[in-house]
Amino acid sequence: MPDDQLTPSTFLLGELRRARTAAGLSQEEFGKAINYSASLVSAVENGQRPPAGDYLAAVDSALDTGGLFERLSQGLAGFGQTPVWFRDWLIIEREATLIRWFEPLVVPGLLQTKAYAHAIIAGSGVVDAVDVDQWVTTRLERQDLLSAPKPPTLIAIIDEGVLRRCVGSRAIMAEQCEFLLESAAQSHIQIHMIPSSAGAHAGLAGAFTLAKARDFEAAHLDGQLDAQITGHRDEIDRLSRTWEQIRGESLPKGLSLRLIEDVAKTWQI
Repeated sequence: MPDDQLTPSTFLLGELRRARTAAGLSQEEFGKAINYSASLVSAVENGQRPPAGDYLAAVDSALDTGGLFERLSQGLAGFGQTPVWFRDWLIIEREATLIRWFEPLVVPGLLQTKAYAHAIIAGSGVVDAVDVDQWVTTRLERQDLLSAPKPPTLIAIIDEGVLRRCVGSRAIMAEQCEFLLESAAQSHIQIHMIPSSAGAHAGLAGAFTLAKARDFEAAHLDGQLDAQITGHRDEIDRLSRTWEQIRGESLPKGLSLRLIEDVAKTWQI
């Protein structure tokens, strides 16, 4: 995406504009194809008018998208219980074909068990007790994309210290390690470990995720109060270089899984 800061609305409107131009249609021609005025098409694409459900249905029909834009709109409406600063990323995540995720402190959200997620969220101190279950549900629902008919490729790099830290209980950690092993058995999921022997490395500056689709790339960086989402080319390139440095410090697949197995044994009761 060309925008430096991606939001749900700019993402959706950008995709509408991209789809129209890819079809080689002017706003006037497109308006005729979907039975709307050119001025309304312009207002929607410029963010002056929100795209209604009927409008999106007409776009999907005219461009034969398979209902893509209606699904995106429904996804926006479905994030009501999700923190505002994170809704942007959930939309991008759903459309990605490749997700590269580095975590030095916790298991990546897409690979967390329910018990581990609950322990992390409840122990964060920033979520009210009455909201913990909802946050856990939202986190687990994100994992549905990994079991979709055409799931994205997920490459996760995890620091060994993440699995050595007791989150919740020994039983929770044992279960979490086993879940990582089960997940890594799927062809579209790769898990690599950075051993503690690696010492200082480029990833110690913090976690980040890179998401890529056919026609956009974005990055997500966590913060204490909110998250930064960027589509700026220079920043994506910089994070991609950092990713390659971190990847160089990680173990290959076989050794990574062996390390997870060894750590799992230490948590078994």
